Amino acid sequence: MLTTLVIIIILIYLLIIGLLTYGIDRVKHFKLQDLSAKTKFSVIIPFRNEAENLPNLLASISTLNYPKSLFEVILVDDESHDNSVSTIEKFFGEKSSQNNFTQLDNYRIIKNKRTSNSPKKAAISSAIKVSKYNWIITTDADCILPKYWLNTFDEFIQTKSSNCIVAPVTYSGENSFFNRFQTLDFLSLQGATIGGFGIHKPFICNGANFAYRKISFQNVNGFEGNTNVASGDDIFLLEKLLKQDAKKVHYLKSKKAVITTKPVKDFSSLVQQRLRWASKTSRYKNAFAKGIGLIVLFGNLTCLALIPFVLFNLTSLRIASTLMFIKLSIDFLLLFKSSRFFKQETLLLSYIFSGILYPFFAVYIAFLSVFKSYKWKDRTFKY
Repeated sequence: MLTTLVIIIILIYLLIIGLLTYGIDRVKHFKLQDLSAKTKFSVIIPFRNEAENLPNLLASISTLNYPKSLFEVILVDDESHDNSVSTIEKFFGEKSSQNNFTQLDNYRIIKNKRTSNSPKKAAISSAIKVSKYNWIITTDADCILPKYWLNTFDEFIQTKSSNCIVAPVTYSGENSFFNRFQTLDFLSLQGATIGGFGIHKPFICNGANFAYRKISFQNVNGFEGNTNVASGDDIFLLEKLLKQDAKKVHYLKSKKAVITTKPVKDFSSLVQQRLRWASKTSRYKNAFAKGIGLIVLFGNLTCLALIPFVLFNLTSLRIASTLMFIKLSIDFLLLFKSSRFFKQETLLLSYIFSGILYPFFAVYIAFLSVFKSYKWKDRTFKY
């Protein structure tokens, strides 16, 4: 009976991950056509104690190949107590003197007006209220923006009828096993993101590269109804916009739109990050998203259960090995397609060891999330 149940769970896992893998190829690559720039963007970047990361972000902003008159940058200070603000002022002050930026027109620093348990949602809402343009793009202070980032969004908007655009994000950092493990995990999420769009069941996105019309944000009352959850400025808004008009929510599959960010530095930070991500899963309203989460959890839990099952002769080693091979194989295929898009195929050399470790890590996070609060930006949040 237990063996049959385990086989059924792994087969369902195979079916779901297989569908998402199939969906990756169903989303067509978007190619730039060298159209004249038309769209005006308000780029919103919340930050808190990011003095270390801001110089790289700001440098990438200054090299964007998009008319300065067609975008503004709104940086939202969420109660930083380091020199983040002075770092920004110094950087743009120097660029202004070089005529690369018009200091007053192209960027602003505003203070976050926190009104809920979610400082990031409050920061984005504060910025949207003072934004000048109809297209909002959010990113994070620890990101680096590609040169043709806004050009790619602009041409996509010109050629597609969109209210919301989800775009790619990946990690870049030192070539350690710890970083490769994180990046492979992140690539699996990116693969699931693309695959969801490919099978017309989008369910996940990343706020580090997320665009939507201001009027659409206002029509769904922004983050209202989700402000009691600290994270989820991306997922919950995506759910609302899908409910409003799913046909106008698209994925921008273009290498020129890929934003890069850093993996965390140590295991403790990784746990806190994953707990923060897990905090929003129980609040999903999208049944497909909830189902995916449960299937992935039970798939990983089943892999761990195979160990005592074999030790206590509840199933044979042959069956357990076959089921583990099936799971590792379908996960590898998803990661292969995702890493190929992001041009990070060399990470797959670490896949076997990472794939064996991952069920332990995933179940550990799921278990902790039931009992433990998490820290984010020096603040503690409860579920």
